Formats: sequence, C-alpha cells, structure tokens
Amino acid sequence: MSTLPLVADVTVRTRQDGAGKTHLIGLTRAQLAETLAGAGVPAKQLKMRVQQLWNGLYAHGATDFAGITSLAKDFRTTLSERFTVARPEIVTEQVSGDGTRKWLIRFGPGIEVETVYIPEDDRGTLCVSSQVGCTLTCKFCHTGTQKLVRNLTATEIVQQVLVARDALREWPNAQRNSDLRLLTNIVMMGMGEPLYNFDNVRDALNVIGDGEGLAVSKRRITLSTAGVVPEIGRAGEEIGCMLAISLHAVRDDLRDVIVPLNKKYPIKDLIQ
Repeated sequence: MSTLPLVADVTVRTRQDGAGKTHLIGLTRAQLAETLAGAGVPAKQLKMRVQQLWNGLYAHGATDFAGITSLAKDFRTTLSERFTVARPEIVTEQVSGDGTRKWLIRFGPGIEVETVYIPEDDRGTLCVSSQVGCTLTCKFCHTGTQKLVRNLTATEIVQQVLVARDALREWPNAQRNSDLRLLTNIVMMGMGEPLYNFDNVRDALNVIGDGEGLAVSKRRITLSTAGVVPEIGRAGEEIGCMLAISLHAVRDDLRDVIVPLNKKYPIKDLIQ
C-alpha cells in the first residue's frame, strides 16, 4: 500500500512555547472556556472572558494580552504568566510584483511551512498548510517528496491566517485607508493532506469561520483533498466548508500513478 495513516507520534493537539506557556490561539470557544476554567477563572465569568479574548485576538489582532484592554490589568498579567498569543517566527517573506506574498513560517525547530497569499481582481486567497511534509506521494506535488514530520496544530493553522492579516494590515488599528478587505478566501491547499489531520483542521477552520472574529465565510473556505474517502462526509458534517478534489485523471490505472492514494480509494468510491 502506498499510503499510511498518521500515527500518534506525529499528531500534536496543543501547542506550548519555549517557556511552557499554552497557546490560546486556535482554541475553540469551548476549549478556551475549559482552559480558562483550569486556570481558576470562575464559572460565572467564563462566557464573558471568552468573548473578551475572542474579540481581542480575532477581531483586533492582539499579539499579547497587554493589547486586550477590555480585560482588567491584573487579569492580563495573570494570563501572560500562564499563556501566550504570540505570532510564530517569519523566516522569510517574498513579495512579487503582482502582490503575491509567500511566507516561510517556523513554529519550532524543524517545524516550517509555507503560506501563500494570492491577490486577484475579485478576491484575495490565502493558501494554508496543514502538515509539515506529507505521507502521500502525489507526482505533481513537491511536498510529496518530503517525509511527514508531524501534523500542524489548530494553533499553527490559525496563526498562518493571522500572519497574513498582519502583513496586509487588515486589523481595525492598522490605519489602512480602505474598507476593501484584501484577504477574502482560504484554501487548504498548502503542505499536507488536510483530511489526515482532521481534528486540528476542523477546529482551526471553525475558528477562522466564526462570525465574531476572523469571519471568513465557510463558502469562502475550500478544503482540498487527494481523496481520503472516509473523511469527506465527516468534513461536510463537522466543517461545512467547500470541497476540492485533486483528481488529475479519470482512469484508475493513470490516477494510481499520479495520485497513489487512488489504489486505496479508487475513483468510483471517490465519486460516490
């Protein structure tokens, strides 16, 4: 068999920085409430605290707790002692003449991915990665020549969107004199197979699609898969975004070569 399921040692669910602080970016509202409760926030305050953090992080782009002034100063200090909302390291940023931007983002030693922003007349699309490397060996994809290092966490997936919005000055305090939104669409077409990192991709896209934060409509989010058939229905139920299939051939004998995953999930099963 040419493809293997992901195993536990490459799957990461939570992210901490070098100081052992838990990252709050990418947590769902329920996960954020649970995390705050574990830090001693009273139950009657949880809904309010989650909303304050959500607004600060995703509507205003705060990169530290000091910037979320809706929170009391002593509470901000308490949060900063245990948690972080910092951006990842940008190793390189390349900008082309047509406005296309490509970032090489480092989340930790050996954990690097590319994220690309592509401007068009009627939209601005961000191509987001879901894994470092890939288990698939699709002939058209450079990532397929790289071994899988691990899944990206929901934190790391959402952070790619935040990096782009920072660069495009898409936050209310960025003083960009335009009401035109530059980043309008998300495509999960970067490094990795999104459906082999299902839980983290689902949580990240639900954060990105939340109407009170980053507010990218699910109709403007497209998940691309090489054809992981068992997870496609689940993606419709739990994510609800648009779907793209890397088909590349309409005959099994040819697609077996171009997209070896086809040997496990042939075209008739994929179409069904």
